[in-house]
Amino acid sequence: MYAIVDIETTGGHASANGITEIAIVLHDGKKITRNFQTLINPGVPIPSYITALTGIGDEMVQDAPSFKEVAPQIFRLLKNRVFVAHNVNFDYSFVKYQMALAGFDLQCKKLCTVRVARKLFPGFSSYGLGKLCKNLNIVIENRHRAEGDAFATARLFSLFVEKDVSGFIGQSLSHGSTEQRLPPNLNKEDLDNLPSAPGVYYFNDQKGKVIYVGKAIDLKKRVLQHFSGNNSGRQRQEFLRHIHSITYQQCGSELMALILEASEINRLWPANNRALKRFGLSYGIYTYEDQKGYLRLVIDKKKKHSTPIFGFNLMAEGHNIIQHLMKEYKLCPKLCFIQRNNEPCNGVLHDHCLGACNGEEEHYHYNERVKNALSGLRSALPSFAYFDEGRTEEEASVVLMESGELKGMGYVPKGFDVSDPNWKTHLQPYPSSDYIRNLVQSFADRYPEKVRAFPFES
Repeated sequence: MYAIVDIETTGGHASANGITEIAIVLHDGKKITRNFQTLINPGVPIPSYITALTGIGDEMVQDAPSFKEVAPQIFRLLKNRVFVAHNVNFDYSFVKYQMALAGFDLQCKKLCTVRVARKLFPGFSSYGLGKLCKNLNIVIENRHRAEGDAFATARLFSLFVEKDVSGFIGQSLSHGSTEQRLPPNLNKEDLDNLPSAPGVYYFNDQKGKVIYVGKAIDLKKRVLQHFSGNNSGRQRQEFLRHIHSITYQQCGSELMALILEASEINRLWPANNRALKRFGLSYGIYTYEDQKGYLRLVIDKKKKHSTPIFGFNLMAEGHNIIQHLMKEYKLCPKLCFIQRNNEPCNGVLHDHCLGACNGEEEHYHYNERVKNALSGLRSALPSFAYFDEGRTEEEASVVLMESGELKGMGYVPKGFDVSDPNWKTHLQPYPSSDYIRNLVQSFADRYPEKVRAFPFES
């Protein structure tokens, strides 16, 4: 009924490492019925630190079978049994990965003895196999070898079955239970407390430090998705191992969750948030003064340590903006790098360049118009409030943009009085960025019925 498994490996994740030893102890729910153990030649050198920990070196496994050779026997032992291990997702990811390479599709229910121990024996400072067995007076013979650790885990399991008067083990294995999917150190109550509502969630490590921030339209559903599947990569395995708790902030809408997520990632800079850390608009409009003293406008790729006047994702968008500024403020296409050939200036021909490019206009006159153009660009950015659902039926969420900058977001009573001069006290300020400006504008374009021009008109 149960197969209690322990493995020794060449490293911490299945996709780039091999198994050096496996032990399987069969348990009928009352007692041990059978055991199996074998060294395995992983096909790769065993690192010296692994040998120092386990005692298993290259010479020990050189005549051992490969995993593929013993895979049929292992599959028969595991098939139709519950796969039990201490931090089960680690062992299961290795065995499943190696089984797949050998041509077997392993599908087992899983039971994590770390999670069972946390439930039945709460309050221990550590639930590692060694310290847990010491606290429960279980002797581990031949520590850090598969057979010794597997038998110790089997003795733990027998104790758990005896102490499980509430039926926790059976509930964990029942259809629809999330227990077997969760990381070993995470309390299920943290998941149960998540609402099915928009918001931002935080994965925290053992010391309470945030290691990941995410947003969701449905918090509970999205968090569960993190724990589905059996990804064998190092990054995922390390990530799951370090999750000890989940906290969250509920939001009224998806847009508010997206803004809060970006703000929190920027504030906390969690180790596992790689995608939004790399996010940035591709191009920007920059200005500099040339050797003759003229201010130049140029479109360039956004650089890591520079702040553009205006950011955007498409080069064509930048060209459209500069061409509009050229015509409205009589700027030179050559000094704006729109015209790059040696032909006569198109701006002069079309009466929107006053000759700055050939020295006919003094730089201080031209520069004044460039400065006015940049001020006009900023002031032309839209000001509006975006209204959406609140966290309850009695409130509405609002995101306020002024001249393209996020001024704040928060919640107001439904049907609030727009003439109330103190209505902004409902809003909390958040830092603005090109990413947030484009994000809010995209929602405003998609849902114009939720947008109200600002300042409000009574």
